[in-house]
Amino acid sequence: MASVESAGGAPIVVTGARTNNLRDVSLEVPKHLLTVFTGVSGSGKSSLVLDTIAAESQRLVNDSYSTFIRARLPQLPAPEVQAMDGLTFTVLIDQRRFTGNARSTVATATDLASLLRLVFSRIGEPSAGYSPAYSFNDPSGMCPTCEGLGTVFDIDVDELIDPEKNIDEGPVRFSVFRPGVYRWKRFAHAGLFDRSKPLKDYTPAEMDLFLYADQVKLDNPDPQFPTTARFDGVVTRMRDVYFKQGRSKMSASVRAELDQLVTTHRCPDCRGARLNAAARASLVDGRSIVDWVGMSVSDLRALLDHFADPRVAPALKGVRHVLDALLSVGLGYLTLDRESSTLSGGEAQRVKIVRHLGSALTDVTYVFDEPSAGLHPADIQRLVALLKRLRDRGNTILVVEHHPQVIAVADHVVDLGPGAGADGGRIEFEGTPRGLRDSGTITGRLLAEPLILRPVPRSAHSTVRVTDARSHNLTGFDVDVPLGVLTAVTGVAGSGKSSFATIELPRQHPDFTVVGQEPLRGGVRSMSLTVLGVADAVRGAFSAASGLDPSWFSFNGRGACPTCKGKGHITTELAFLDDVSTPCDECGGLRFNDTALSAKLDGMSVADVLAAVPADIAALFADHAGIASAMSWMRRTGLGYLAVGRSLDTLSGGEKQRLLLARHLSDPRRDRADRIVLDEPTTGLHPDDVDTITTLFDDLIDGGATFVVVEHNMRVVARADHVIDIGPGAGSEGGRLVFEGPPAELAARRDSLTGVALAAATRAAH
Repeated sequence: MASVESAGGAPIVVTGARTNNLRDVSLEVPKHLLTVFTGVSGSGKSSLVLDTIAAESQRLVNDSYSTFIRARLPQLPAPEVQAMDGLTFTVLIDQRRFTGNARSTVATATDLASLLRLVFSRIGEPSAGYSPAYSFNDPSGMCPTCEGLGTVFDIDVDELIDPEKNIDEGPVRFSVFRPGVYRWKRFAHAGLFDRSKPLKDYTPAEMDLFLYADQVKLDNPDPQFPTTARFDGVVTRMRDVYFKQGRSKMSASVRAELDQLVTTHRCPDCRGARLNAAARASLVDGRSIVDWVGMSVSDLRALLDHFADPRVAPALKGVRHVLDALLSVGLGYLTLDRESSTLSGGEAQRVKIVRHLGSALTDVTYVFDEPSAGLHPADIQRLVALLKRLRDRGNTILVVEHHPQVIAVADHVVDLGPGAGADGGRIEFEGTPRGLRDSGTITGRLLAEPLILRPVPRSAHSTVRVTDARSHNLTGFDVDVPLGVLTAVTGVAGSGKSSFATIELPRQHPDFTVVGQEPLRGGVRSMSLTVLGVADAVRGAFSAASGLDPSWFSFNGRGACPTCKGKGHITTELAFLDDVSTPCDECGGLRFNDTALSAKLDGMSVADVLAAVPADIAALFADHAGIASAMSWMRRTGLGYLAVGRSLDTLSGGEKQRLLLARHLSDPRRDRADRIVLDEPTTGLHPDDVDTITTLFDDLIDGGATFVVVEHNMRVVARADHVIDIGPGAGSEGGRLVFEGPPAELAARRDSLTGVALAAATRAAH
């Protein structure tokens, strides 16, 4: 364990850490400095910083409370570490997206909403009332039609009903109406319907009664009918129970089912503004609060430069401070009414940073998990300034990061490796960024080498034309997209890259397959094997070896641990705070019951298989072509370090996208000349892993494929054959075609922020 010079006294000392893949790691982390942890994806960076240092700090803080309070807090397990010393209060700012609460917006997440409501309640004309009268989360301010959501919901009857089935067979595709349960009995025993007749044979009147009856008094119900003797149709009952009670009271599985059955429309009364008529009519200088929150951060900040009122001067000062903070982290293109749940992981992380910039606390340890995710090189300088600002206030900054610009400004660097998973978990280097470049480690070597542009770009065999591109902030430009090559679509965050590549291009040319970063369905109940379509084959192999039914080897079926129901953890809801999960004591986080775990395949249980990485799975199932092929594509898309049983809700946006790409590539029906659009696929990847995935692109393009990749990573741009640069800025300042052509020509353009960044990356090492 190397000794370090700390700017603030005794360092944070970690002795013998064995969390996840860490190999008895010991180190000293200096306080009051900016320390960056590097290493290939899966090397153990997050295990050391997030799962050991940050986790132990949180556990010790909880232990400092009284017994009464501790009894009501989740009991966090101690990390696998021999000893730790010098810990301080720790704030973890990770890339977890905000929860799916439709009542949370950028304004509420940054506490701007309360300040804006205060301004309008004091000087708005005509006044709608006190501050709550301007809140869509308060009955006095919300639109009565949509109850402050901005959208109205309805049931998609075609999805809900299976007309081929009769009542006894369960015609409602919603588990709360399955045969035998309480809600099924309400129509099965109402005495109104022939239970043996398929719904497709119902008369219009019978179907209307079955779906939309409202408190119909029953003359002769079956004895099993609930005692109310009033009948509601299926849709009526769903509206009353599942729309009015709110999603927070539903289980995750019911919410997931409901999402498949519900259609949403903009509220016809408030037209999506969420507020009632009185709040919408209250104006300040000719604009309503709806107008203010509908503006981009940069536009609202410009408006407030020319607006002042001594009656609300302190509130306006607070609004300007938060807007300036959002601008400083590159989020000037966001509107304040944007739902928090729609933000990317990188955007959500930067919003969280804003909440801590004005804190009066010092001597805090701030932990950041890849804060550069989703940022253009031009924006990273502002991020770096924020990290330094937090450090200079007397705090300790720990950053898990791959980006050369962030590594270059570190006071101290810890490089883990040398590989991923079982091949990693060791400290390869501790010291300065310059020392890292000279160290000879994988990270150091790649940092020391300037990027080399593709010397001779491949020639396109043809092109497709996108005309009048106008999605979101795009300004209506025309551009040709070459086929049979790698095209990088570049520009600052919010410039319109994704709008062009993932909306306009496939809309005008549907033969392009978009593999984006949208949330994958399944969450904690799904994993890589499920997405790749080989989970059933794995269960079948265990079934054949043990004689047990395949459902015993599913944590969503008979094999589930009875205590955690196959989740592997117990979740504690803490009201307005984030939920906290702790490993299940019954199964130890393995998710399976004893019967499932007792069956072995070549000495491995089903839990052992789910904890293994693709290379091990491919070796175990070498005789199963489908499984082996899927595992090969996982490795080739840069996911070789990922345990195949990792829950989807724990994967980053980049990991999910690469997993979807692996699924697409492993499909035996895939056309070798297919056209694929990827949205920032290198998010979370070490430069060495980026080279792996660009090599994959090269191999597939040589086989006839076309790739269009939205990217900030200059390693990908340098390897591209063609670049489409959109900008020059974000939001209303972007959306224009800045450049199209080979990377070498882009690097010579001084009017492009991407060109400047590419030129800097090719001149010399950072």
